[in-house]
Amino acid sequence: MAPISITLPSDYSYVLLAASSTFFINTLHAVLTSKARKASGIKYPVSYAANDVAEKDRKAYLFNCAQRAHANFTENLTPFLGSLLISGLQYPRFAGAVGAVWAFGRVLFAFGYTTKGPEGRMIGSALGSLSDLVLKFTAAYTAVGYALQW
Repeated sequence: MAPISITLPSDYSYVLLAASSTFFINTLHAVLTSKARKASGIKYPVSYAANDVAEKDRKAYLFNCAQRAHANFTENLTPFLGSLLISGLQYPRFAGAVGAVWAFGRVLFAFGYTTKGPEGRMIGSALGSLSDLVLKFTAAYTAVGYALQW
């Protein structure tokens, strides 16, 4: 097999900005979860309040919501970054813009879920899911394009 060289487009900085935003979103989740943990009185190393506790204590329930929101973010981060970085090889401005929408959606998701529970995450979830899907298809299209060139 011959080596492959990929030259990054000059506008790839938009992709890198969108990717870098995830560092701060993760920190936001950590802060929201820490605040909820403190408010609920649930001590380390307990990851979640037991269901019977959360059903009776709104603060314990919201702590569980904050934990779940953070877990959901980390579950979605790797596929998002992969599709963002691949899409950006061919469509850097588009990928950066869609990545920014994803990041904004994830911030809405974080605040909505941690303050209102699962129903509060819907707008952020919709924005995040739609932009994620667009990036996945764009990444696949980009990858196929590269494959056909070789």
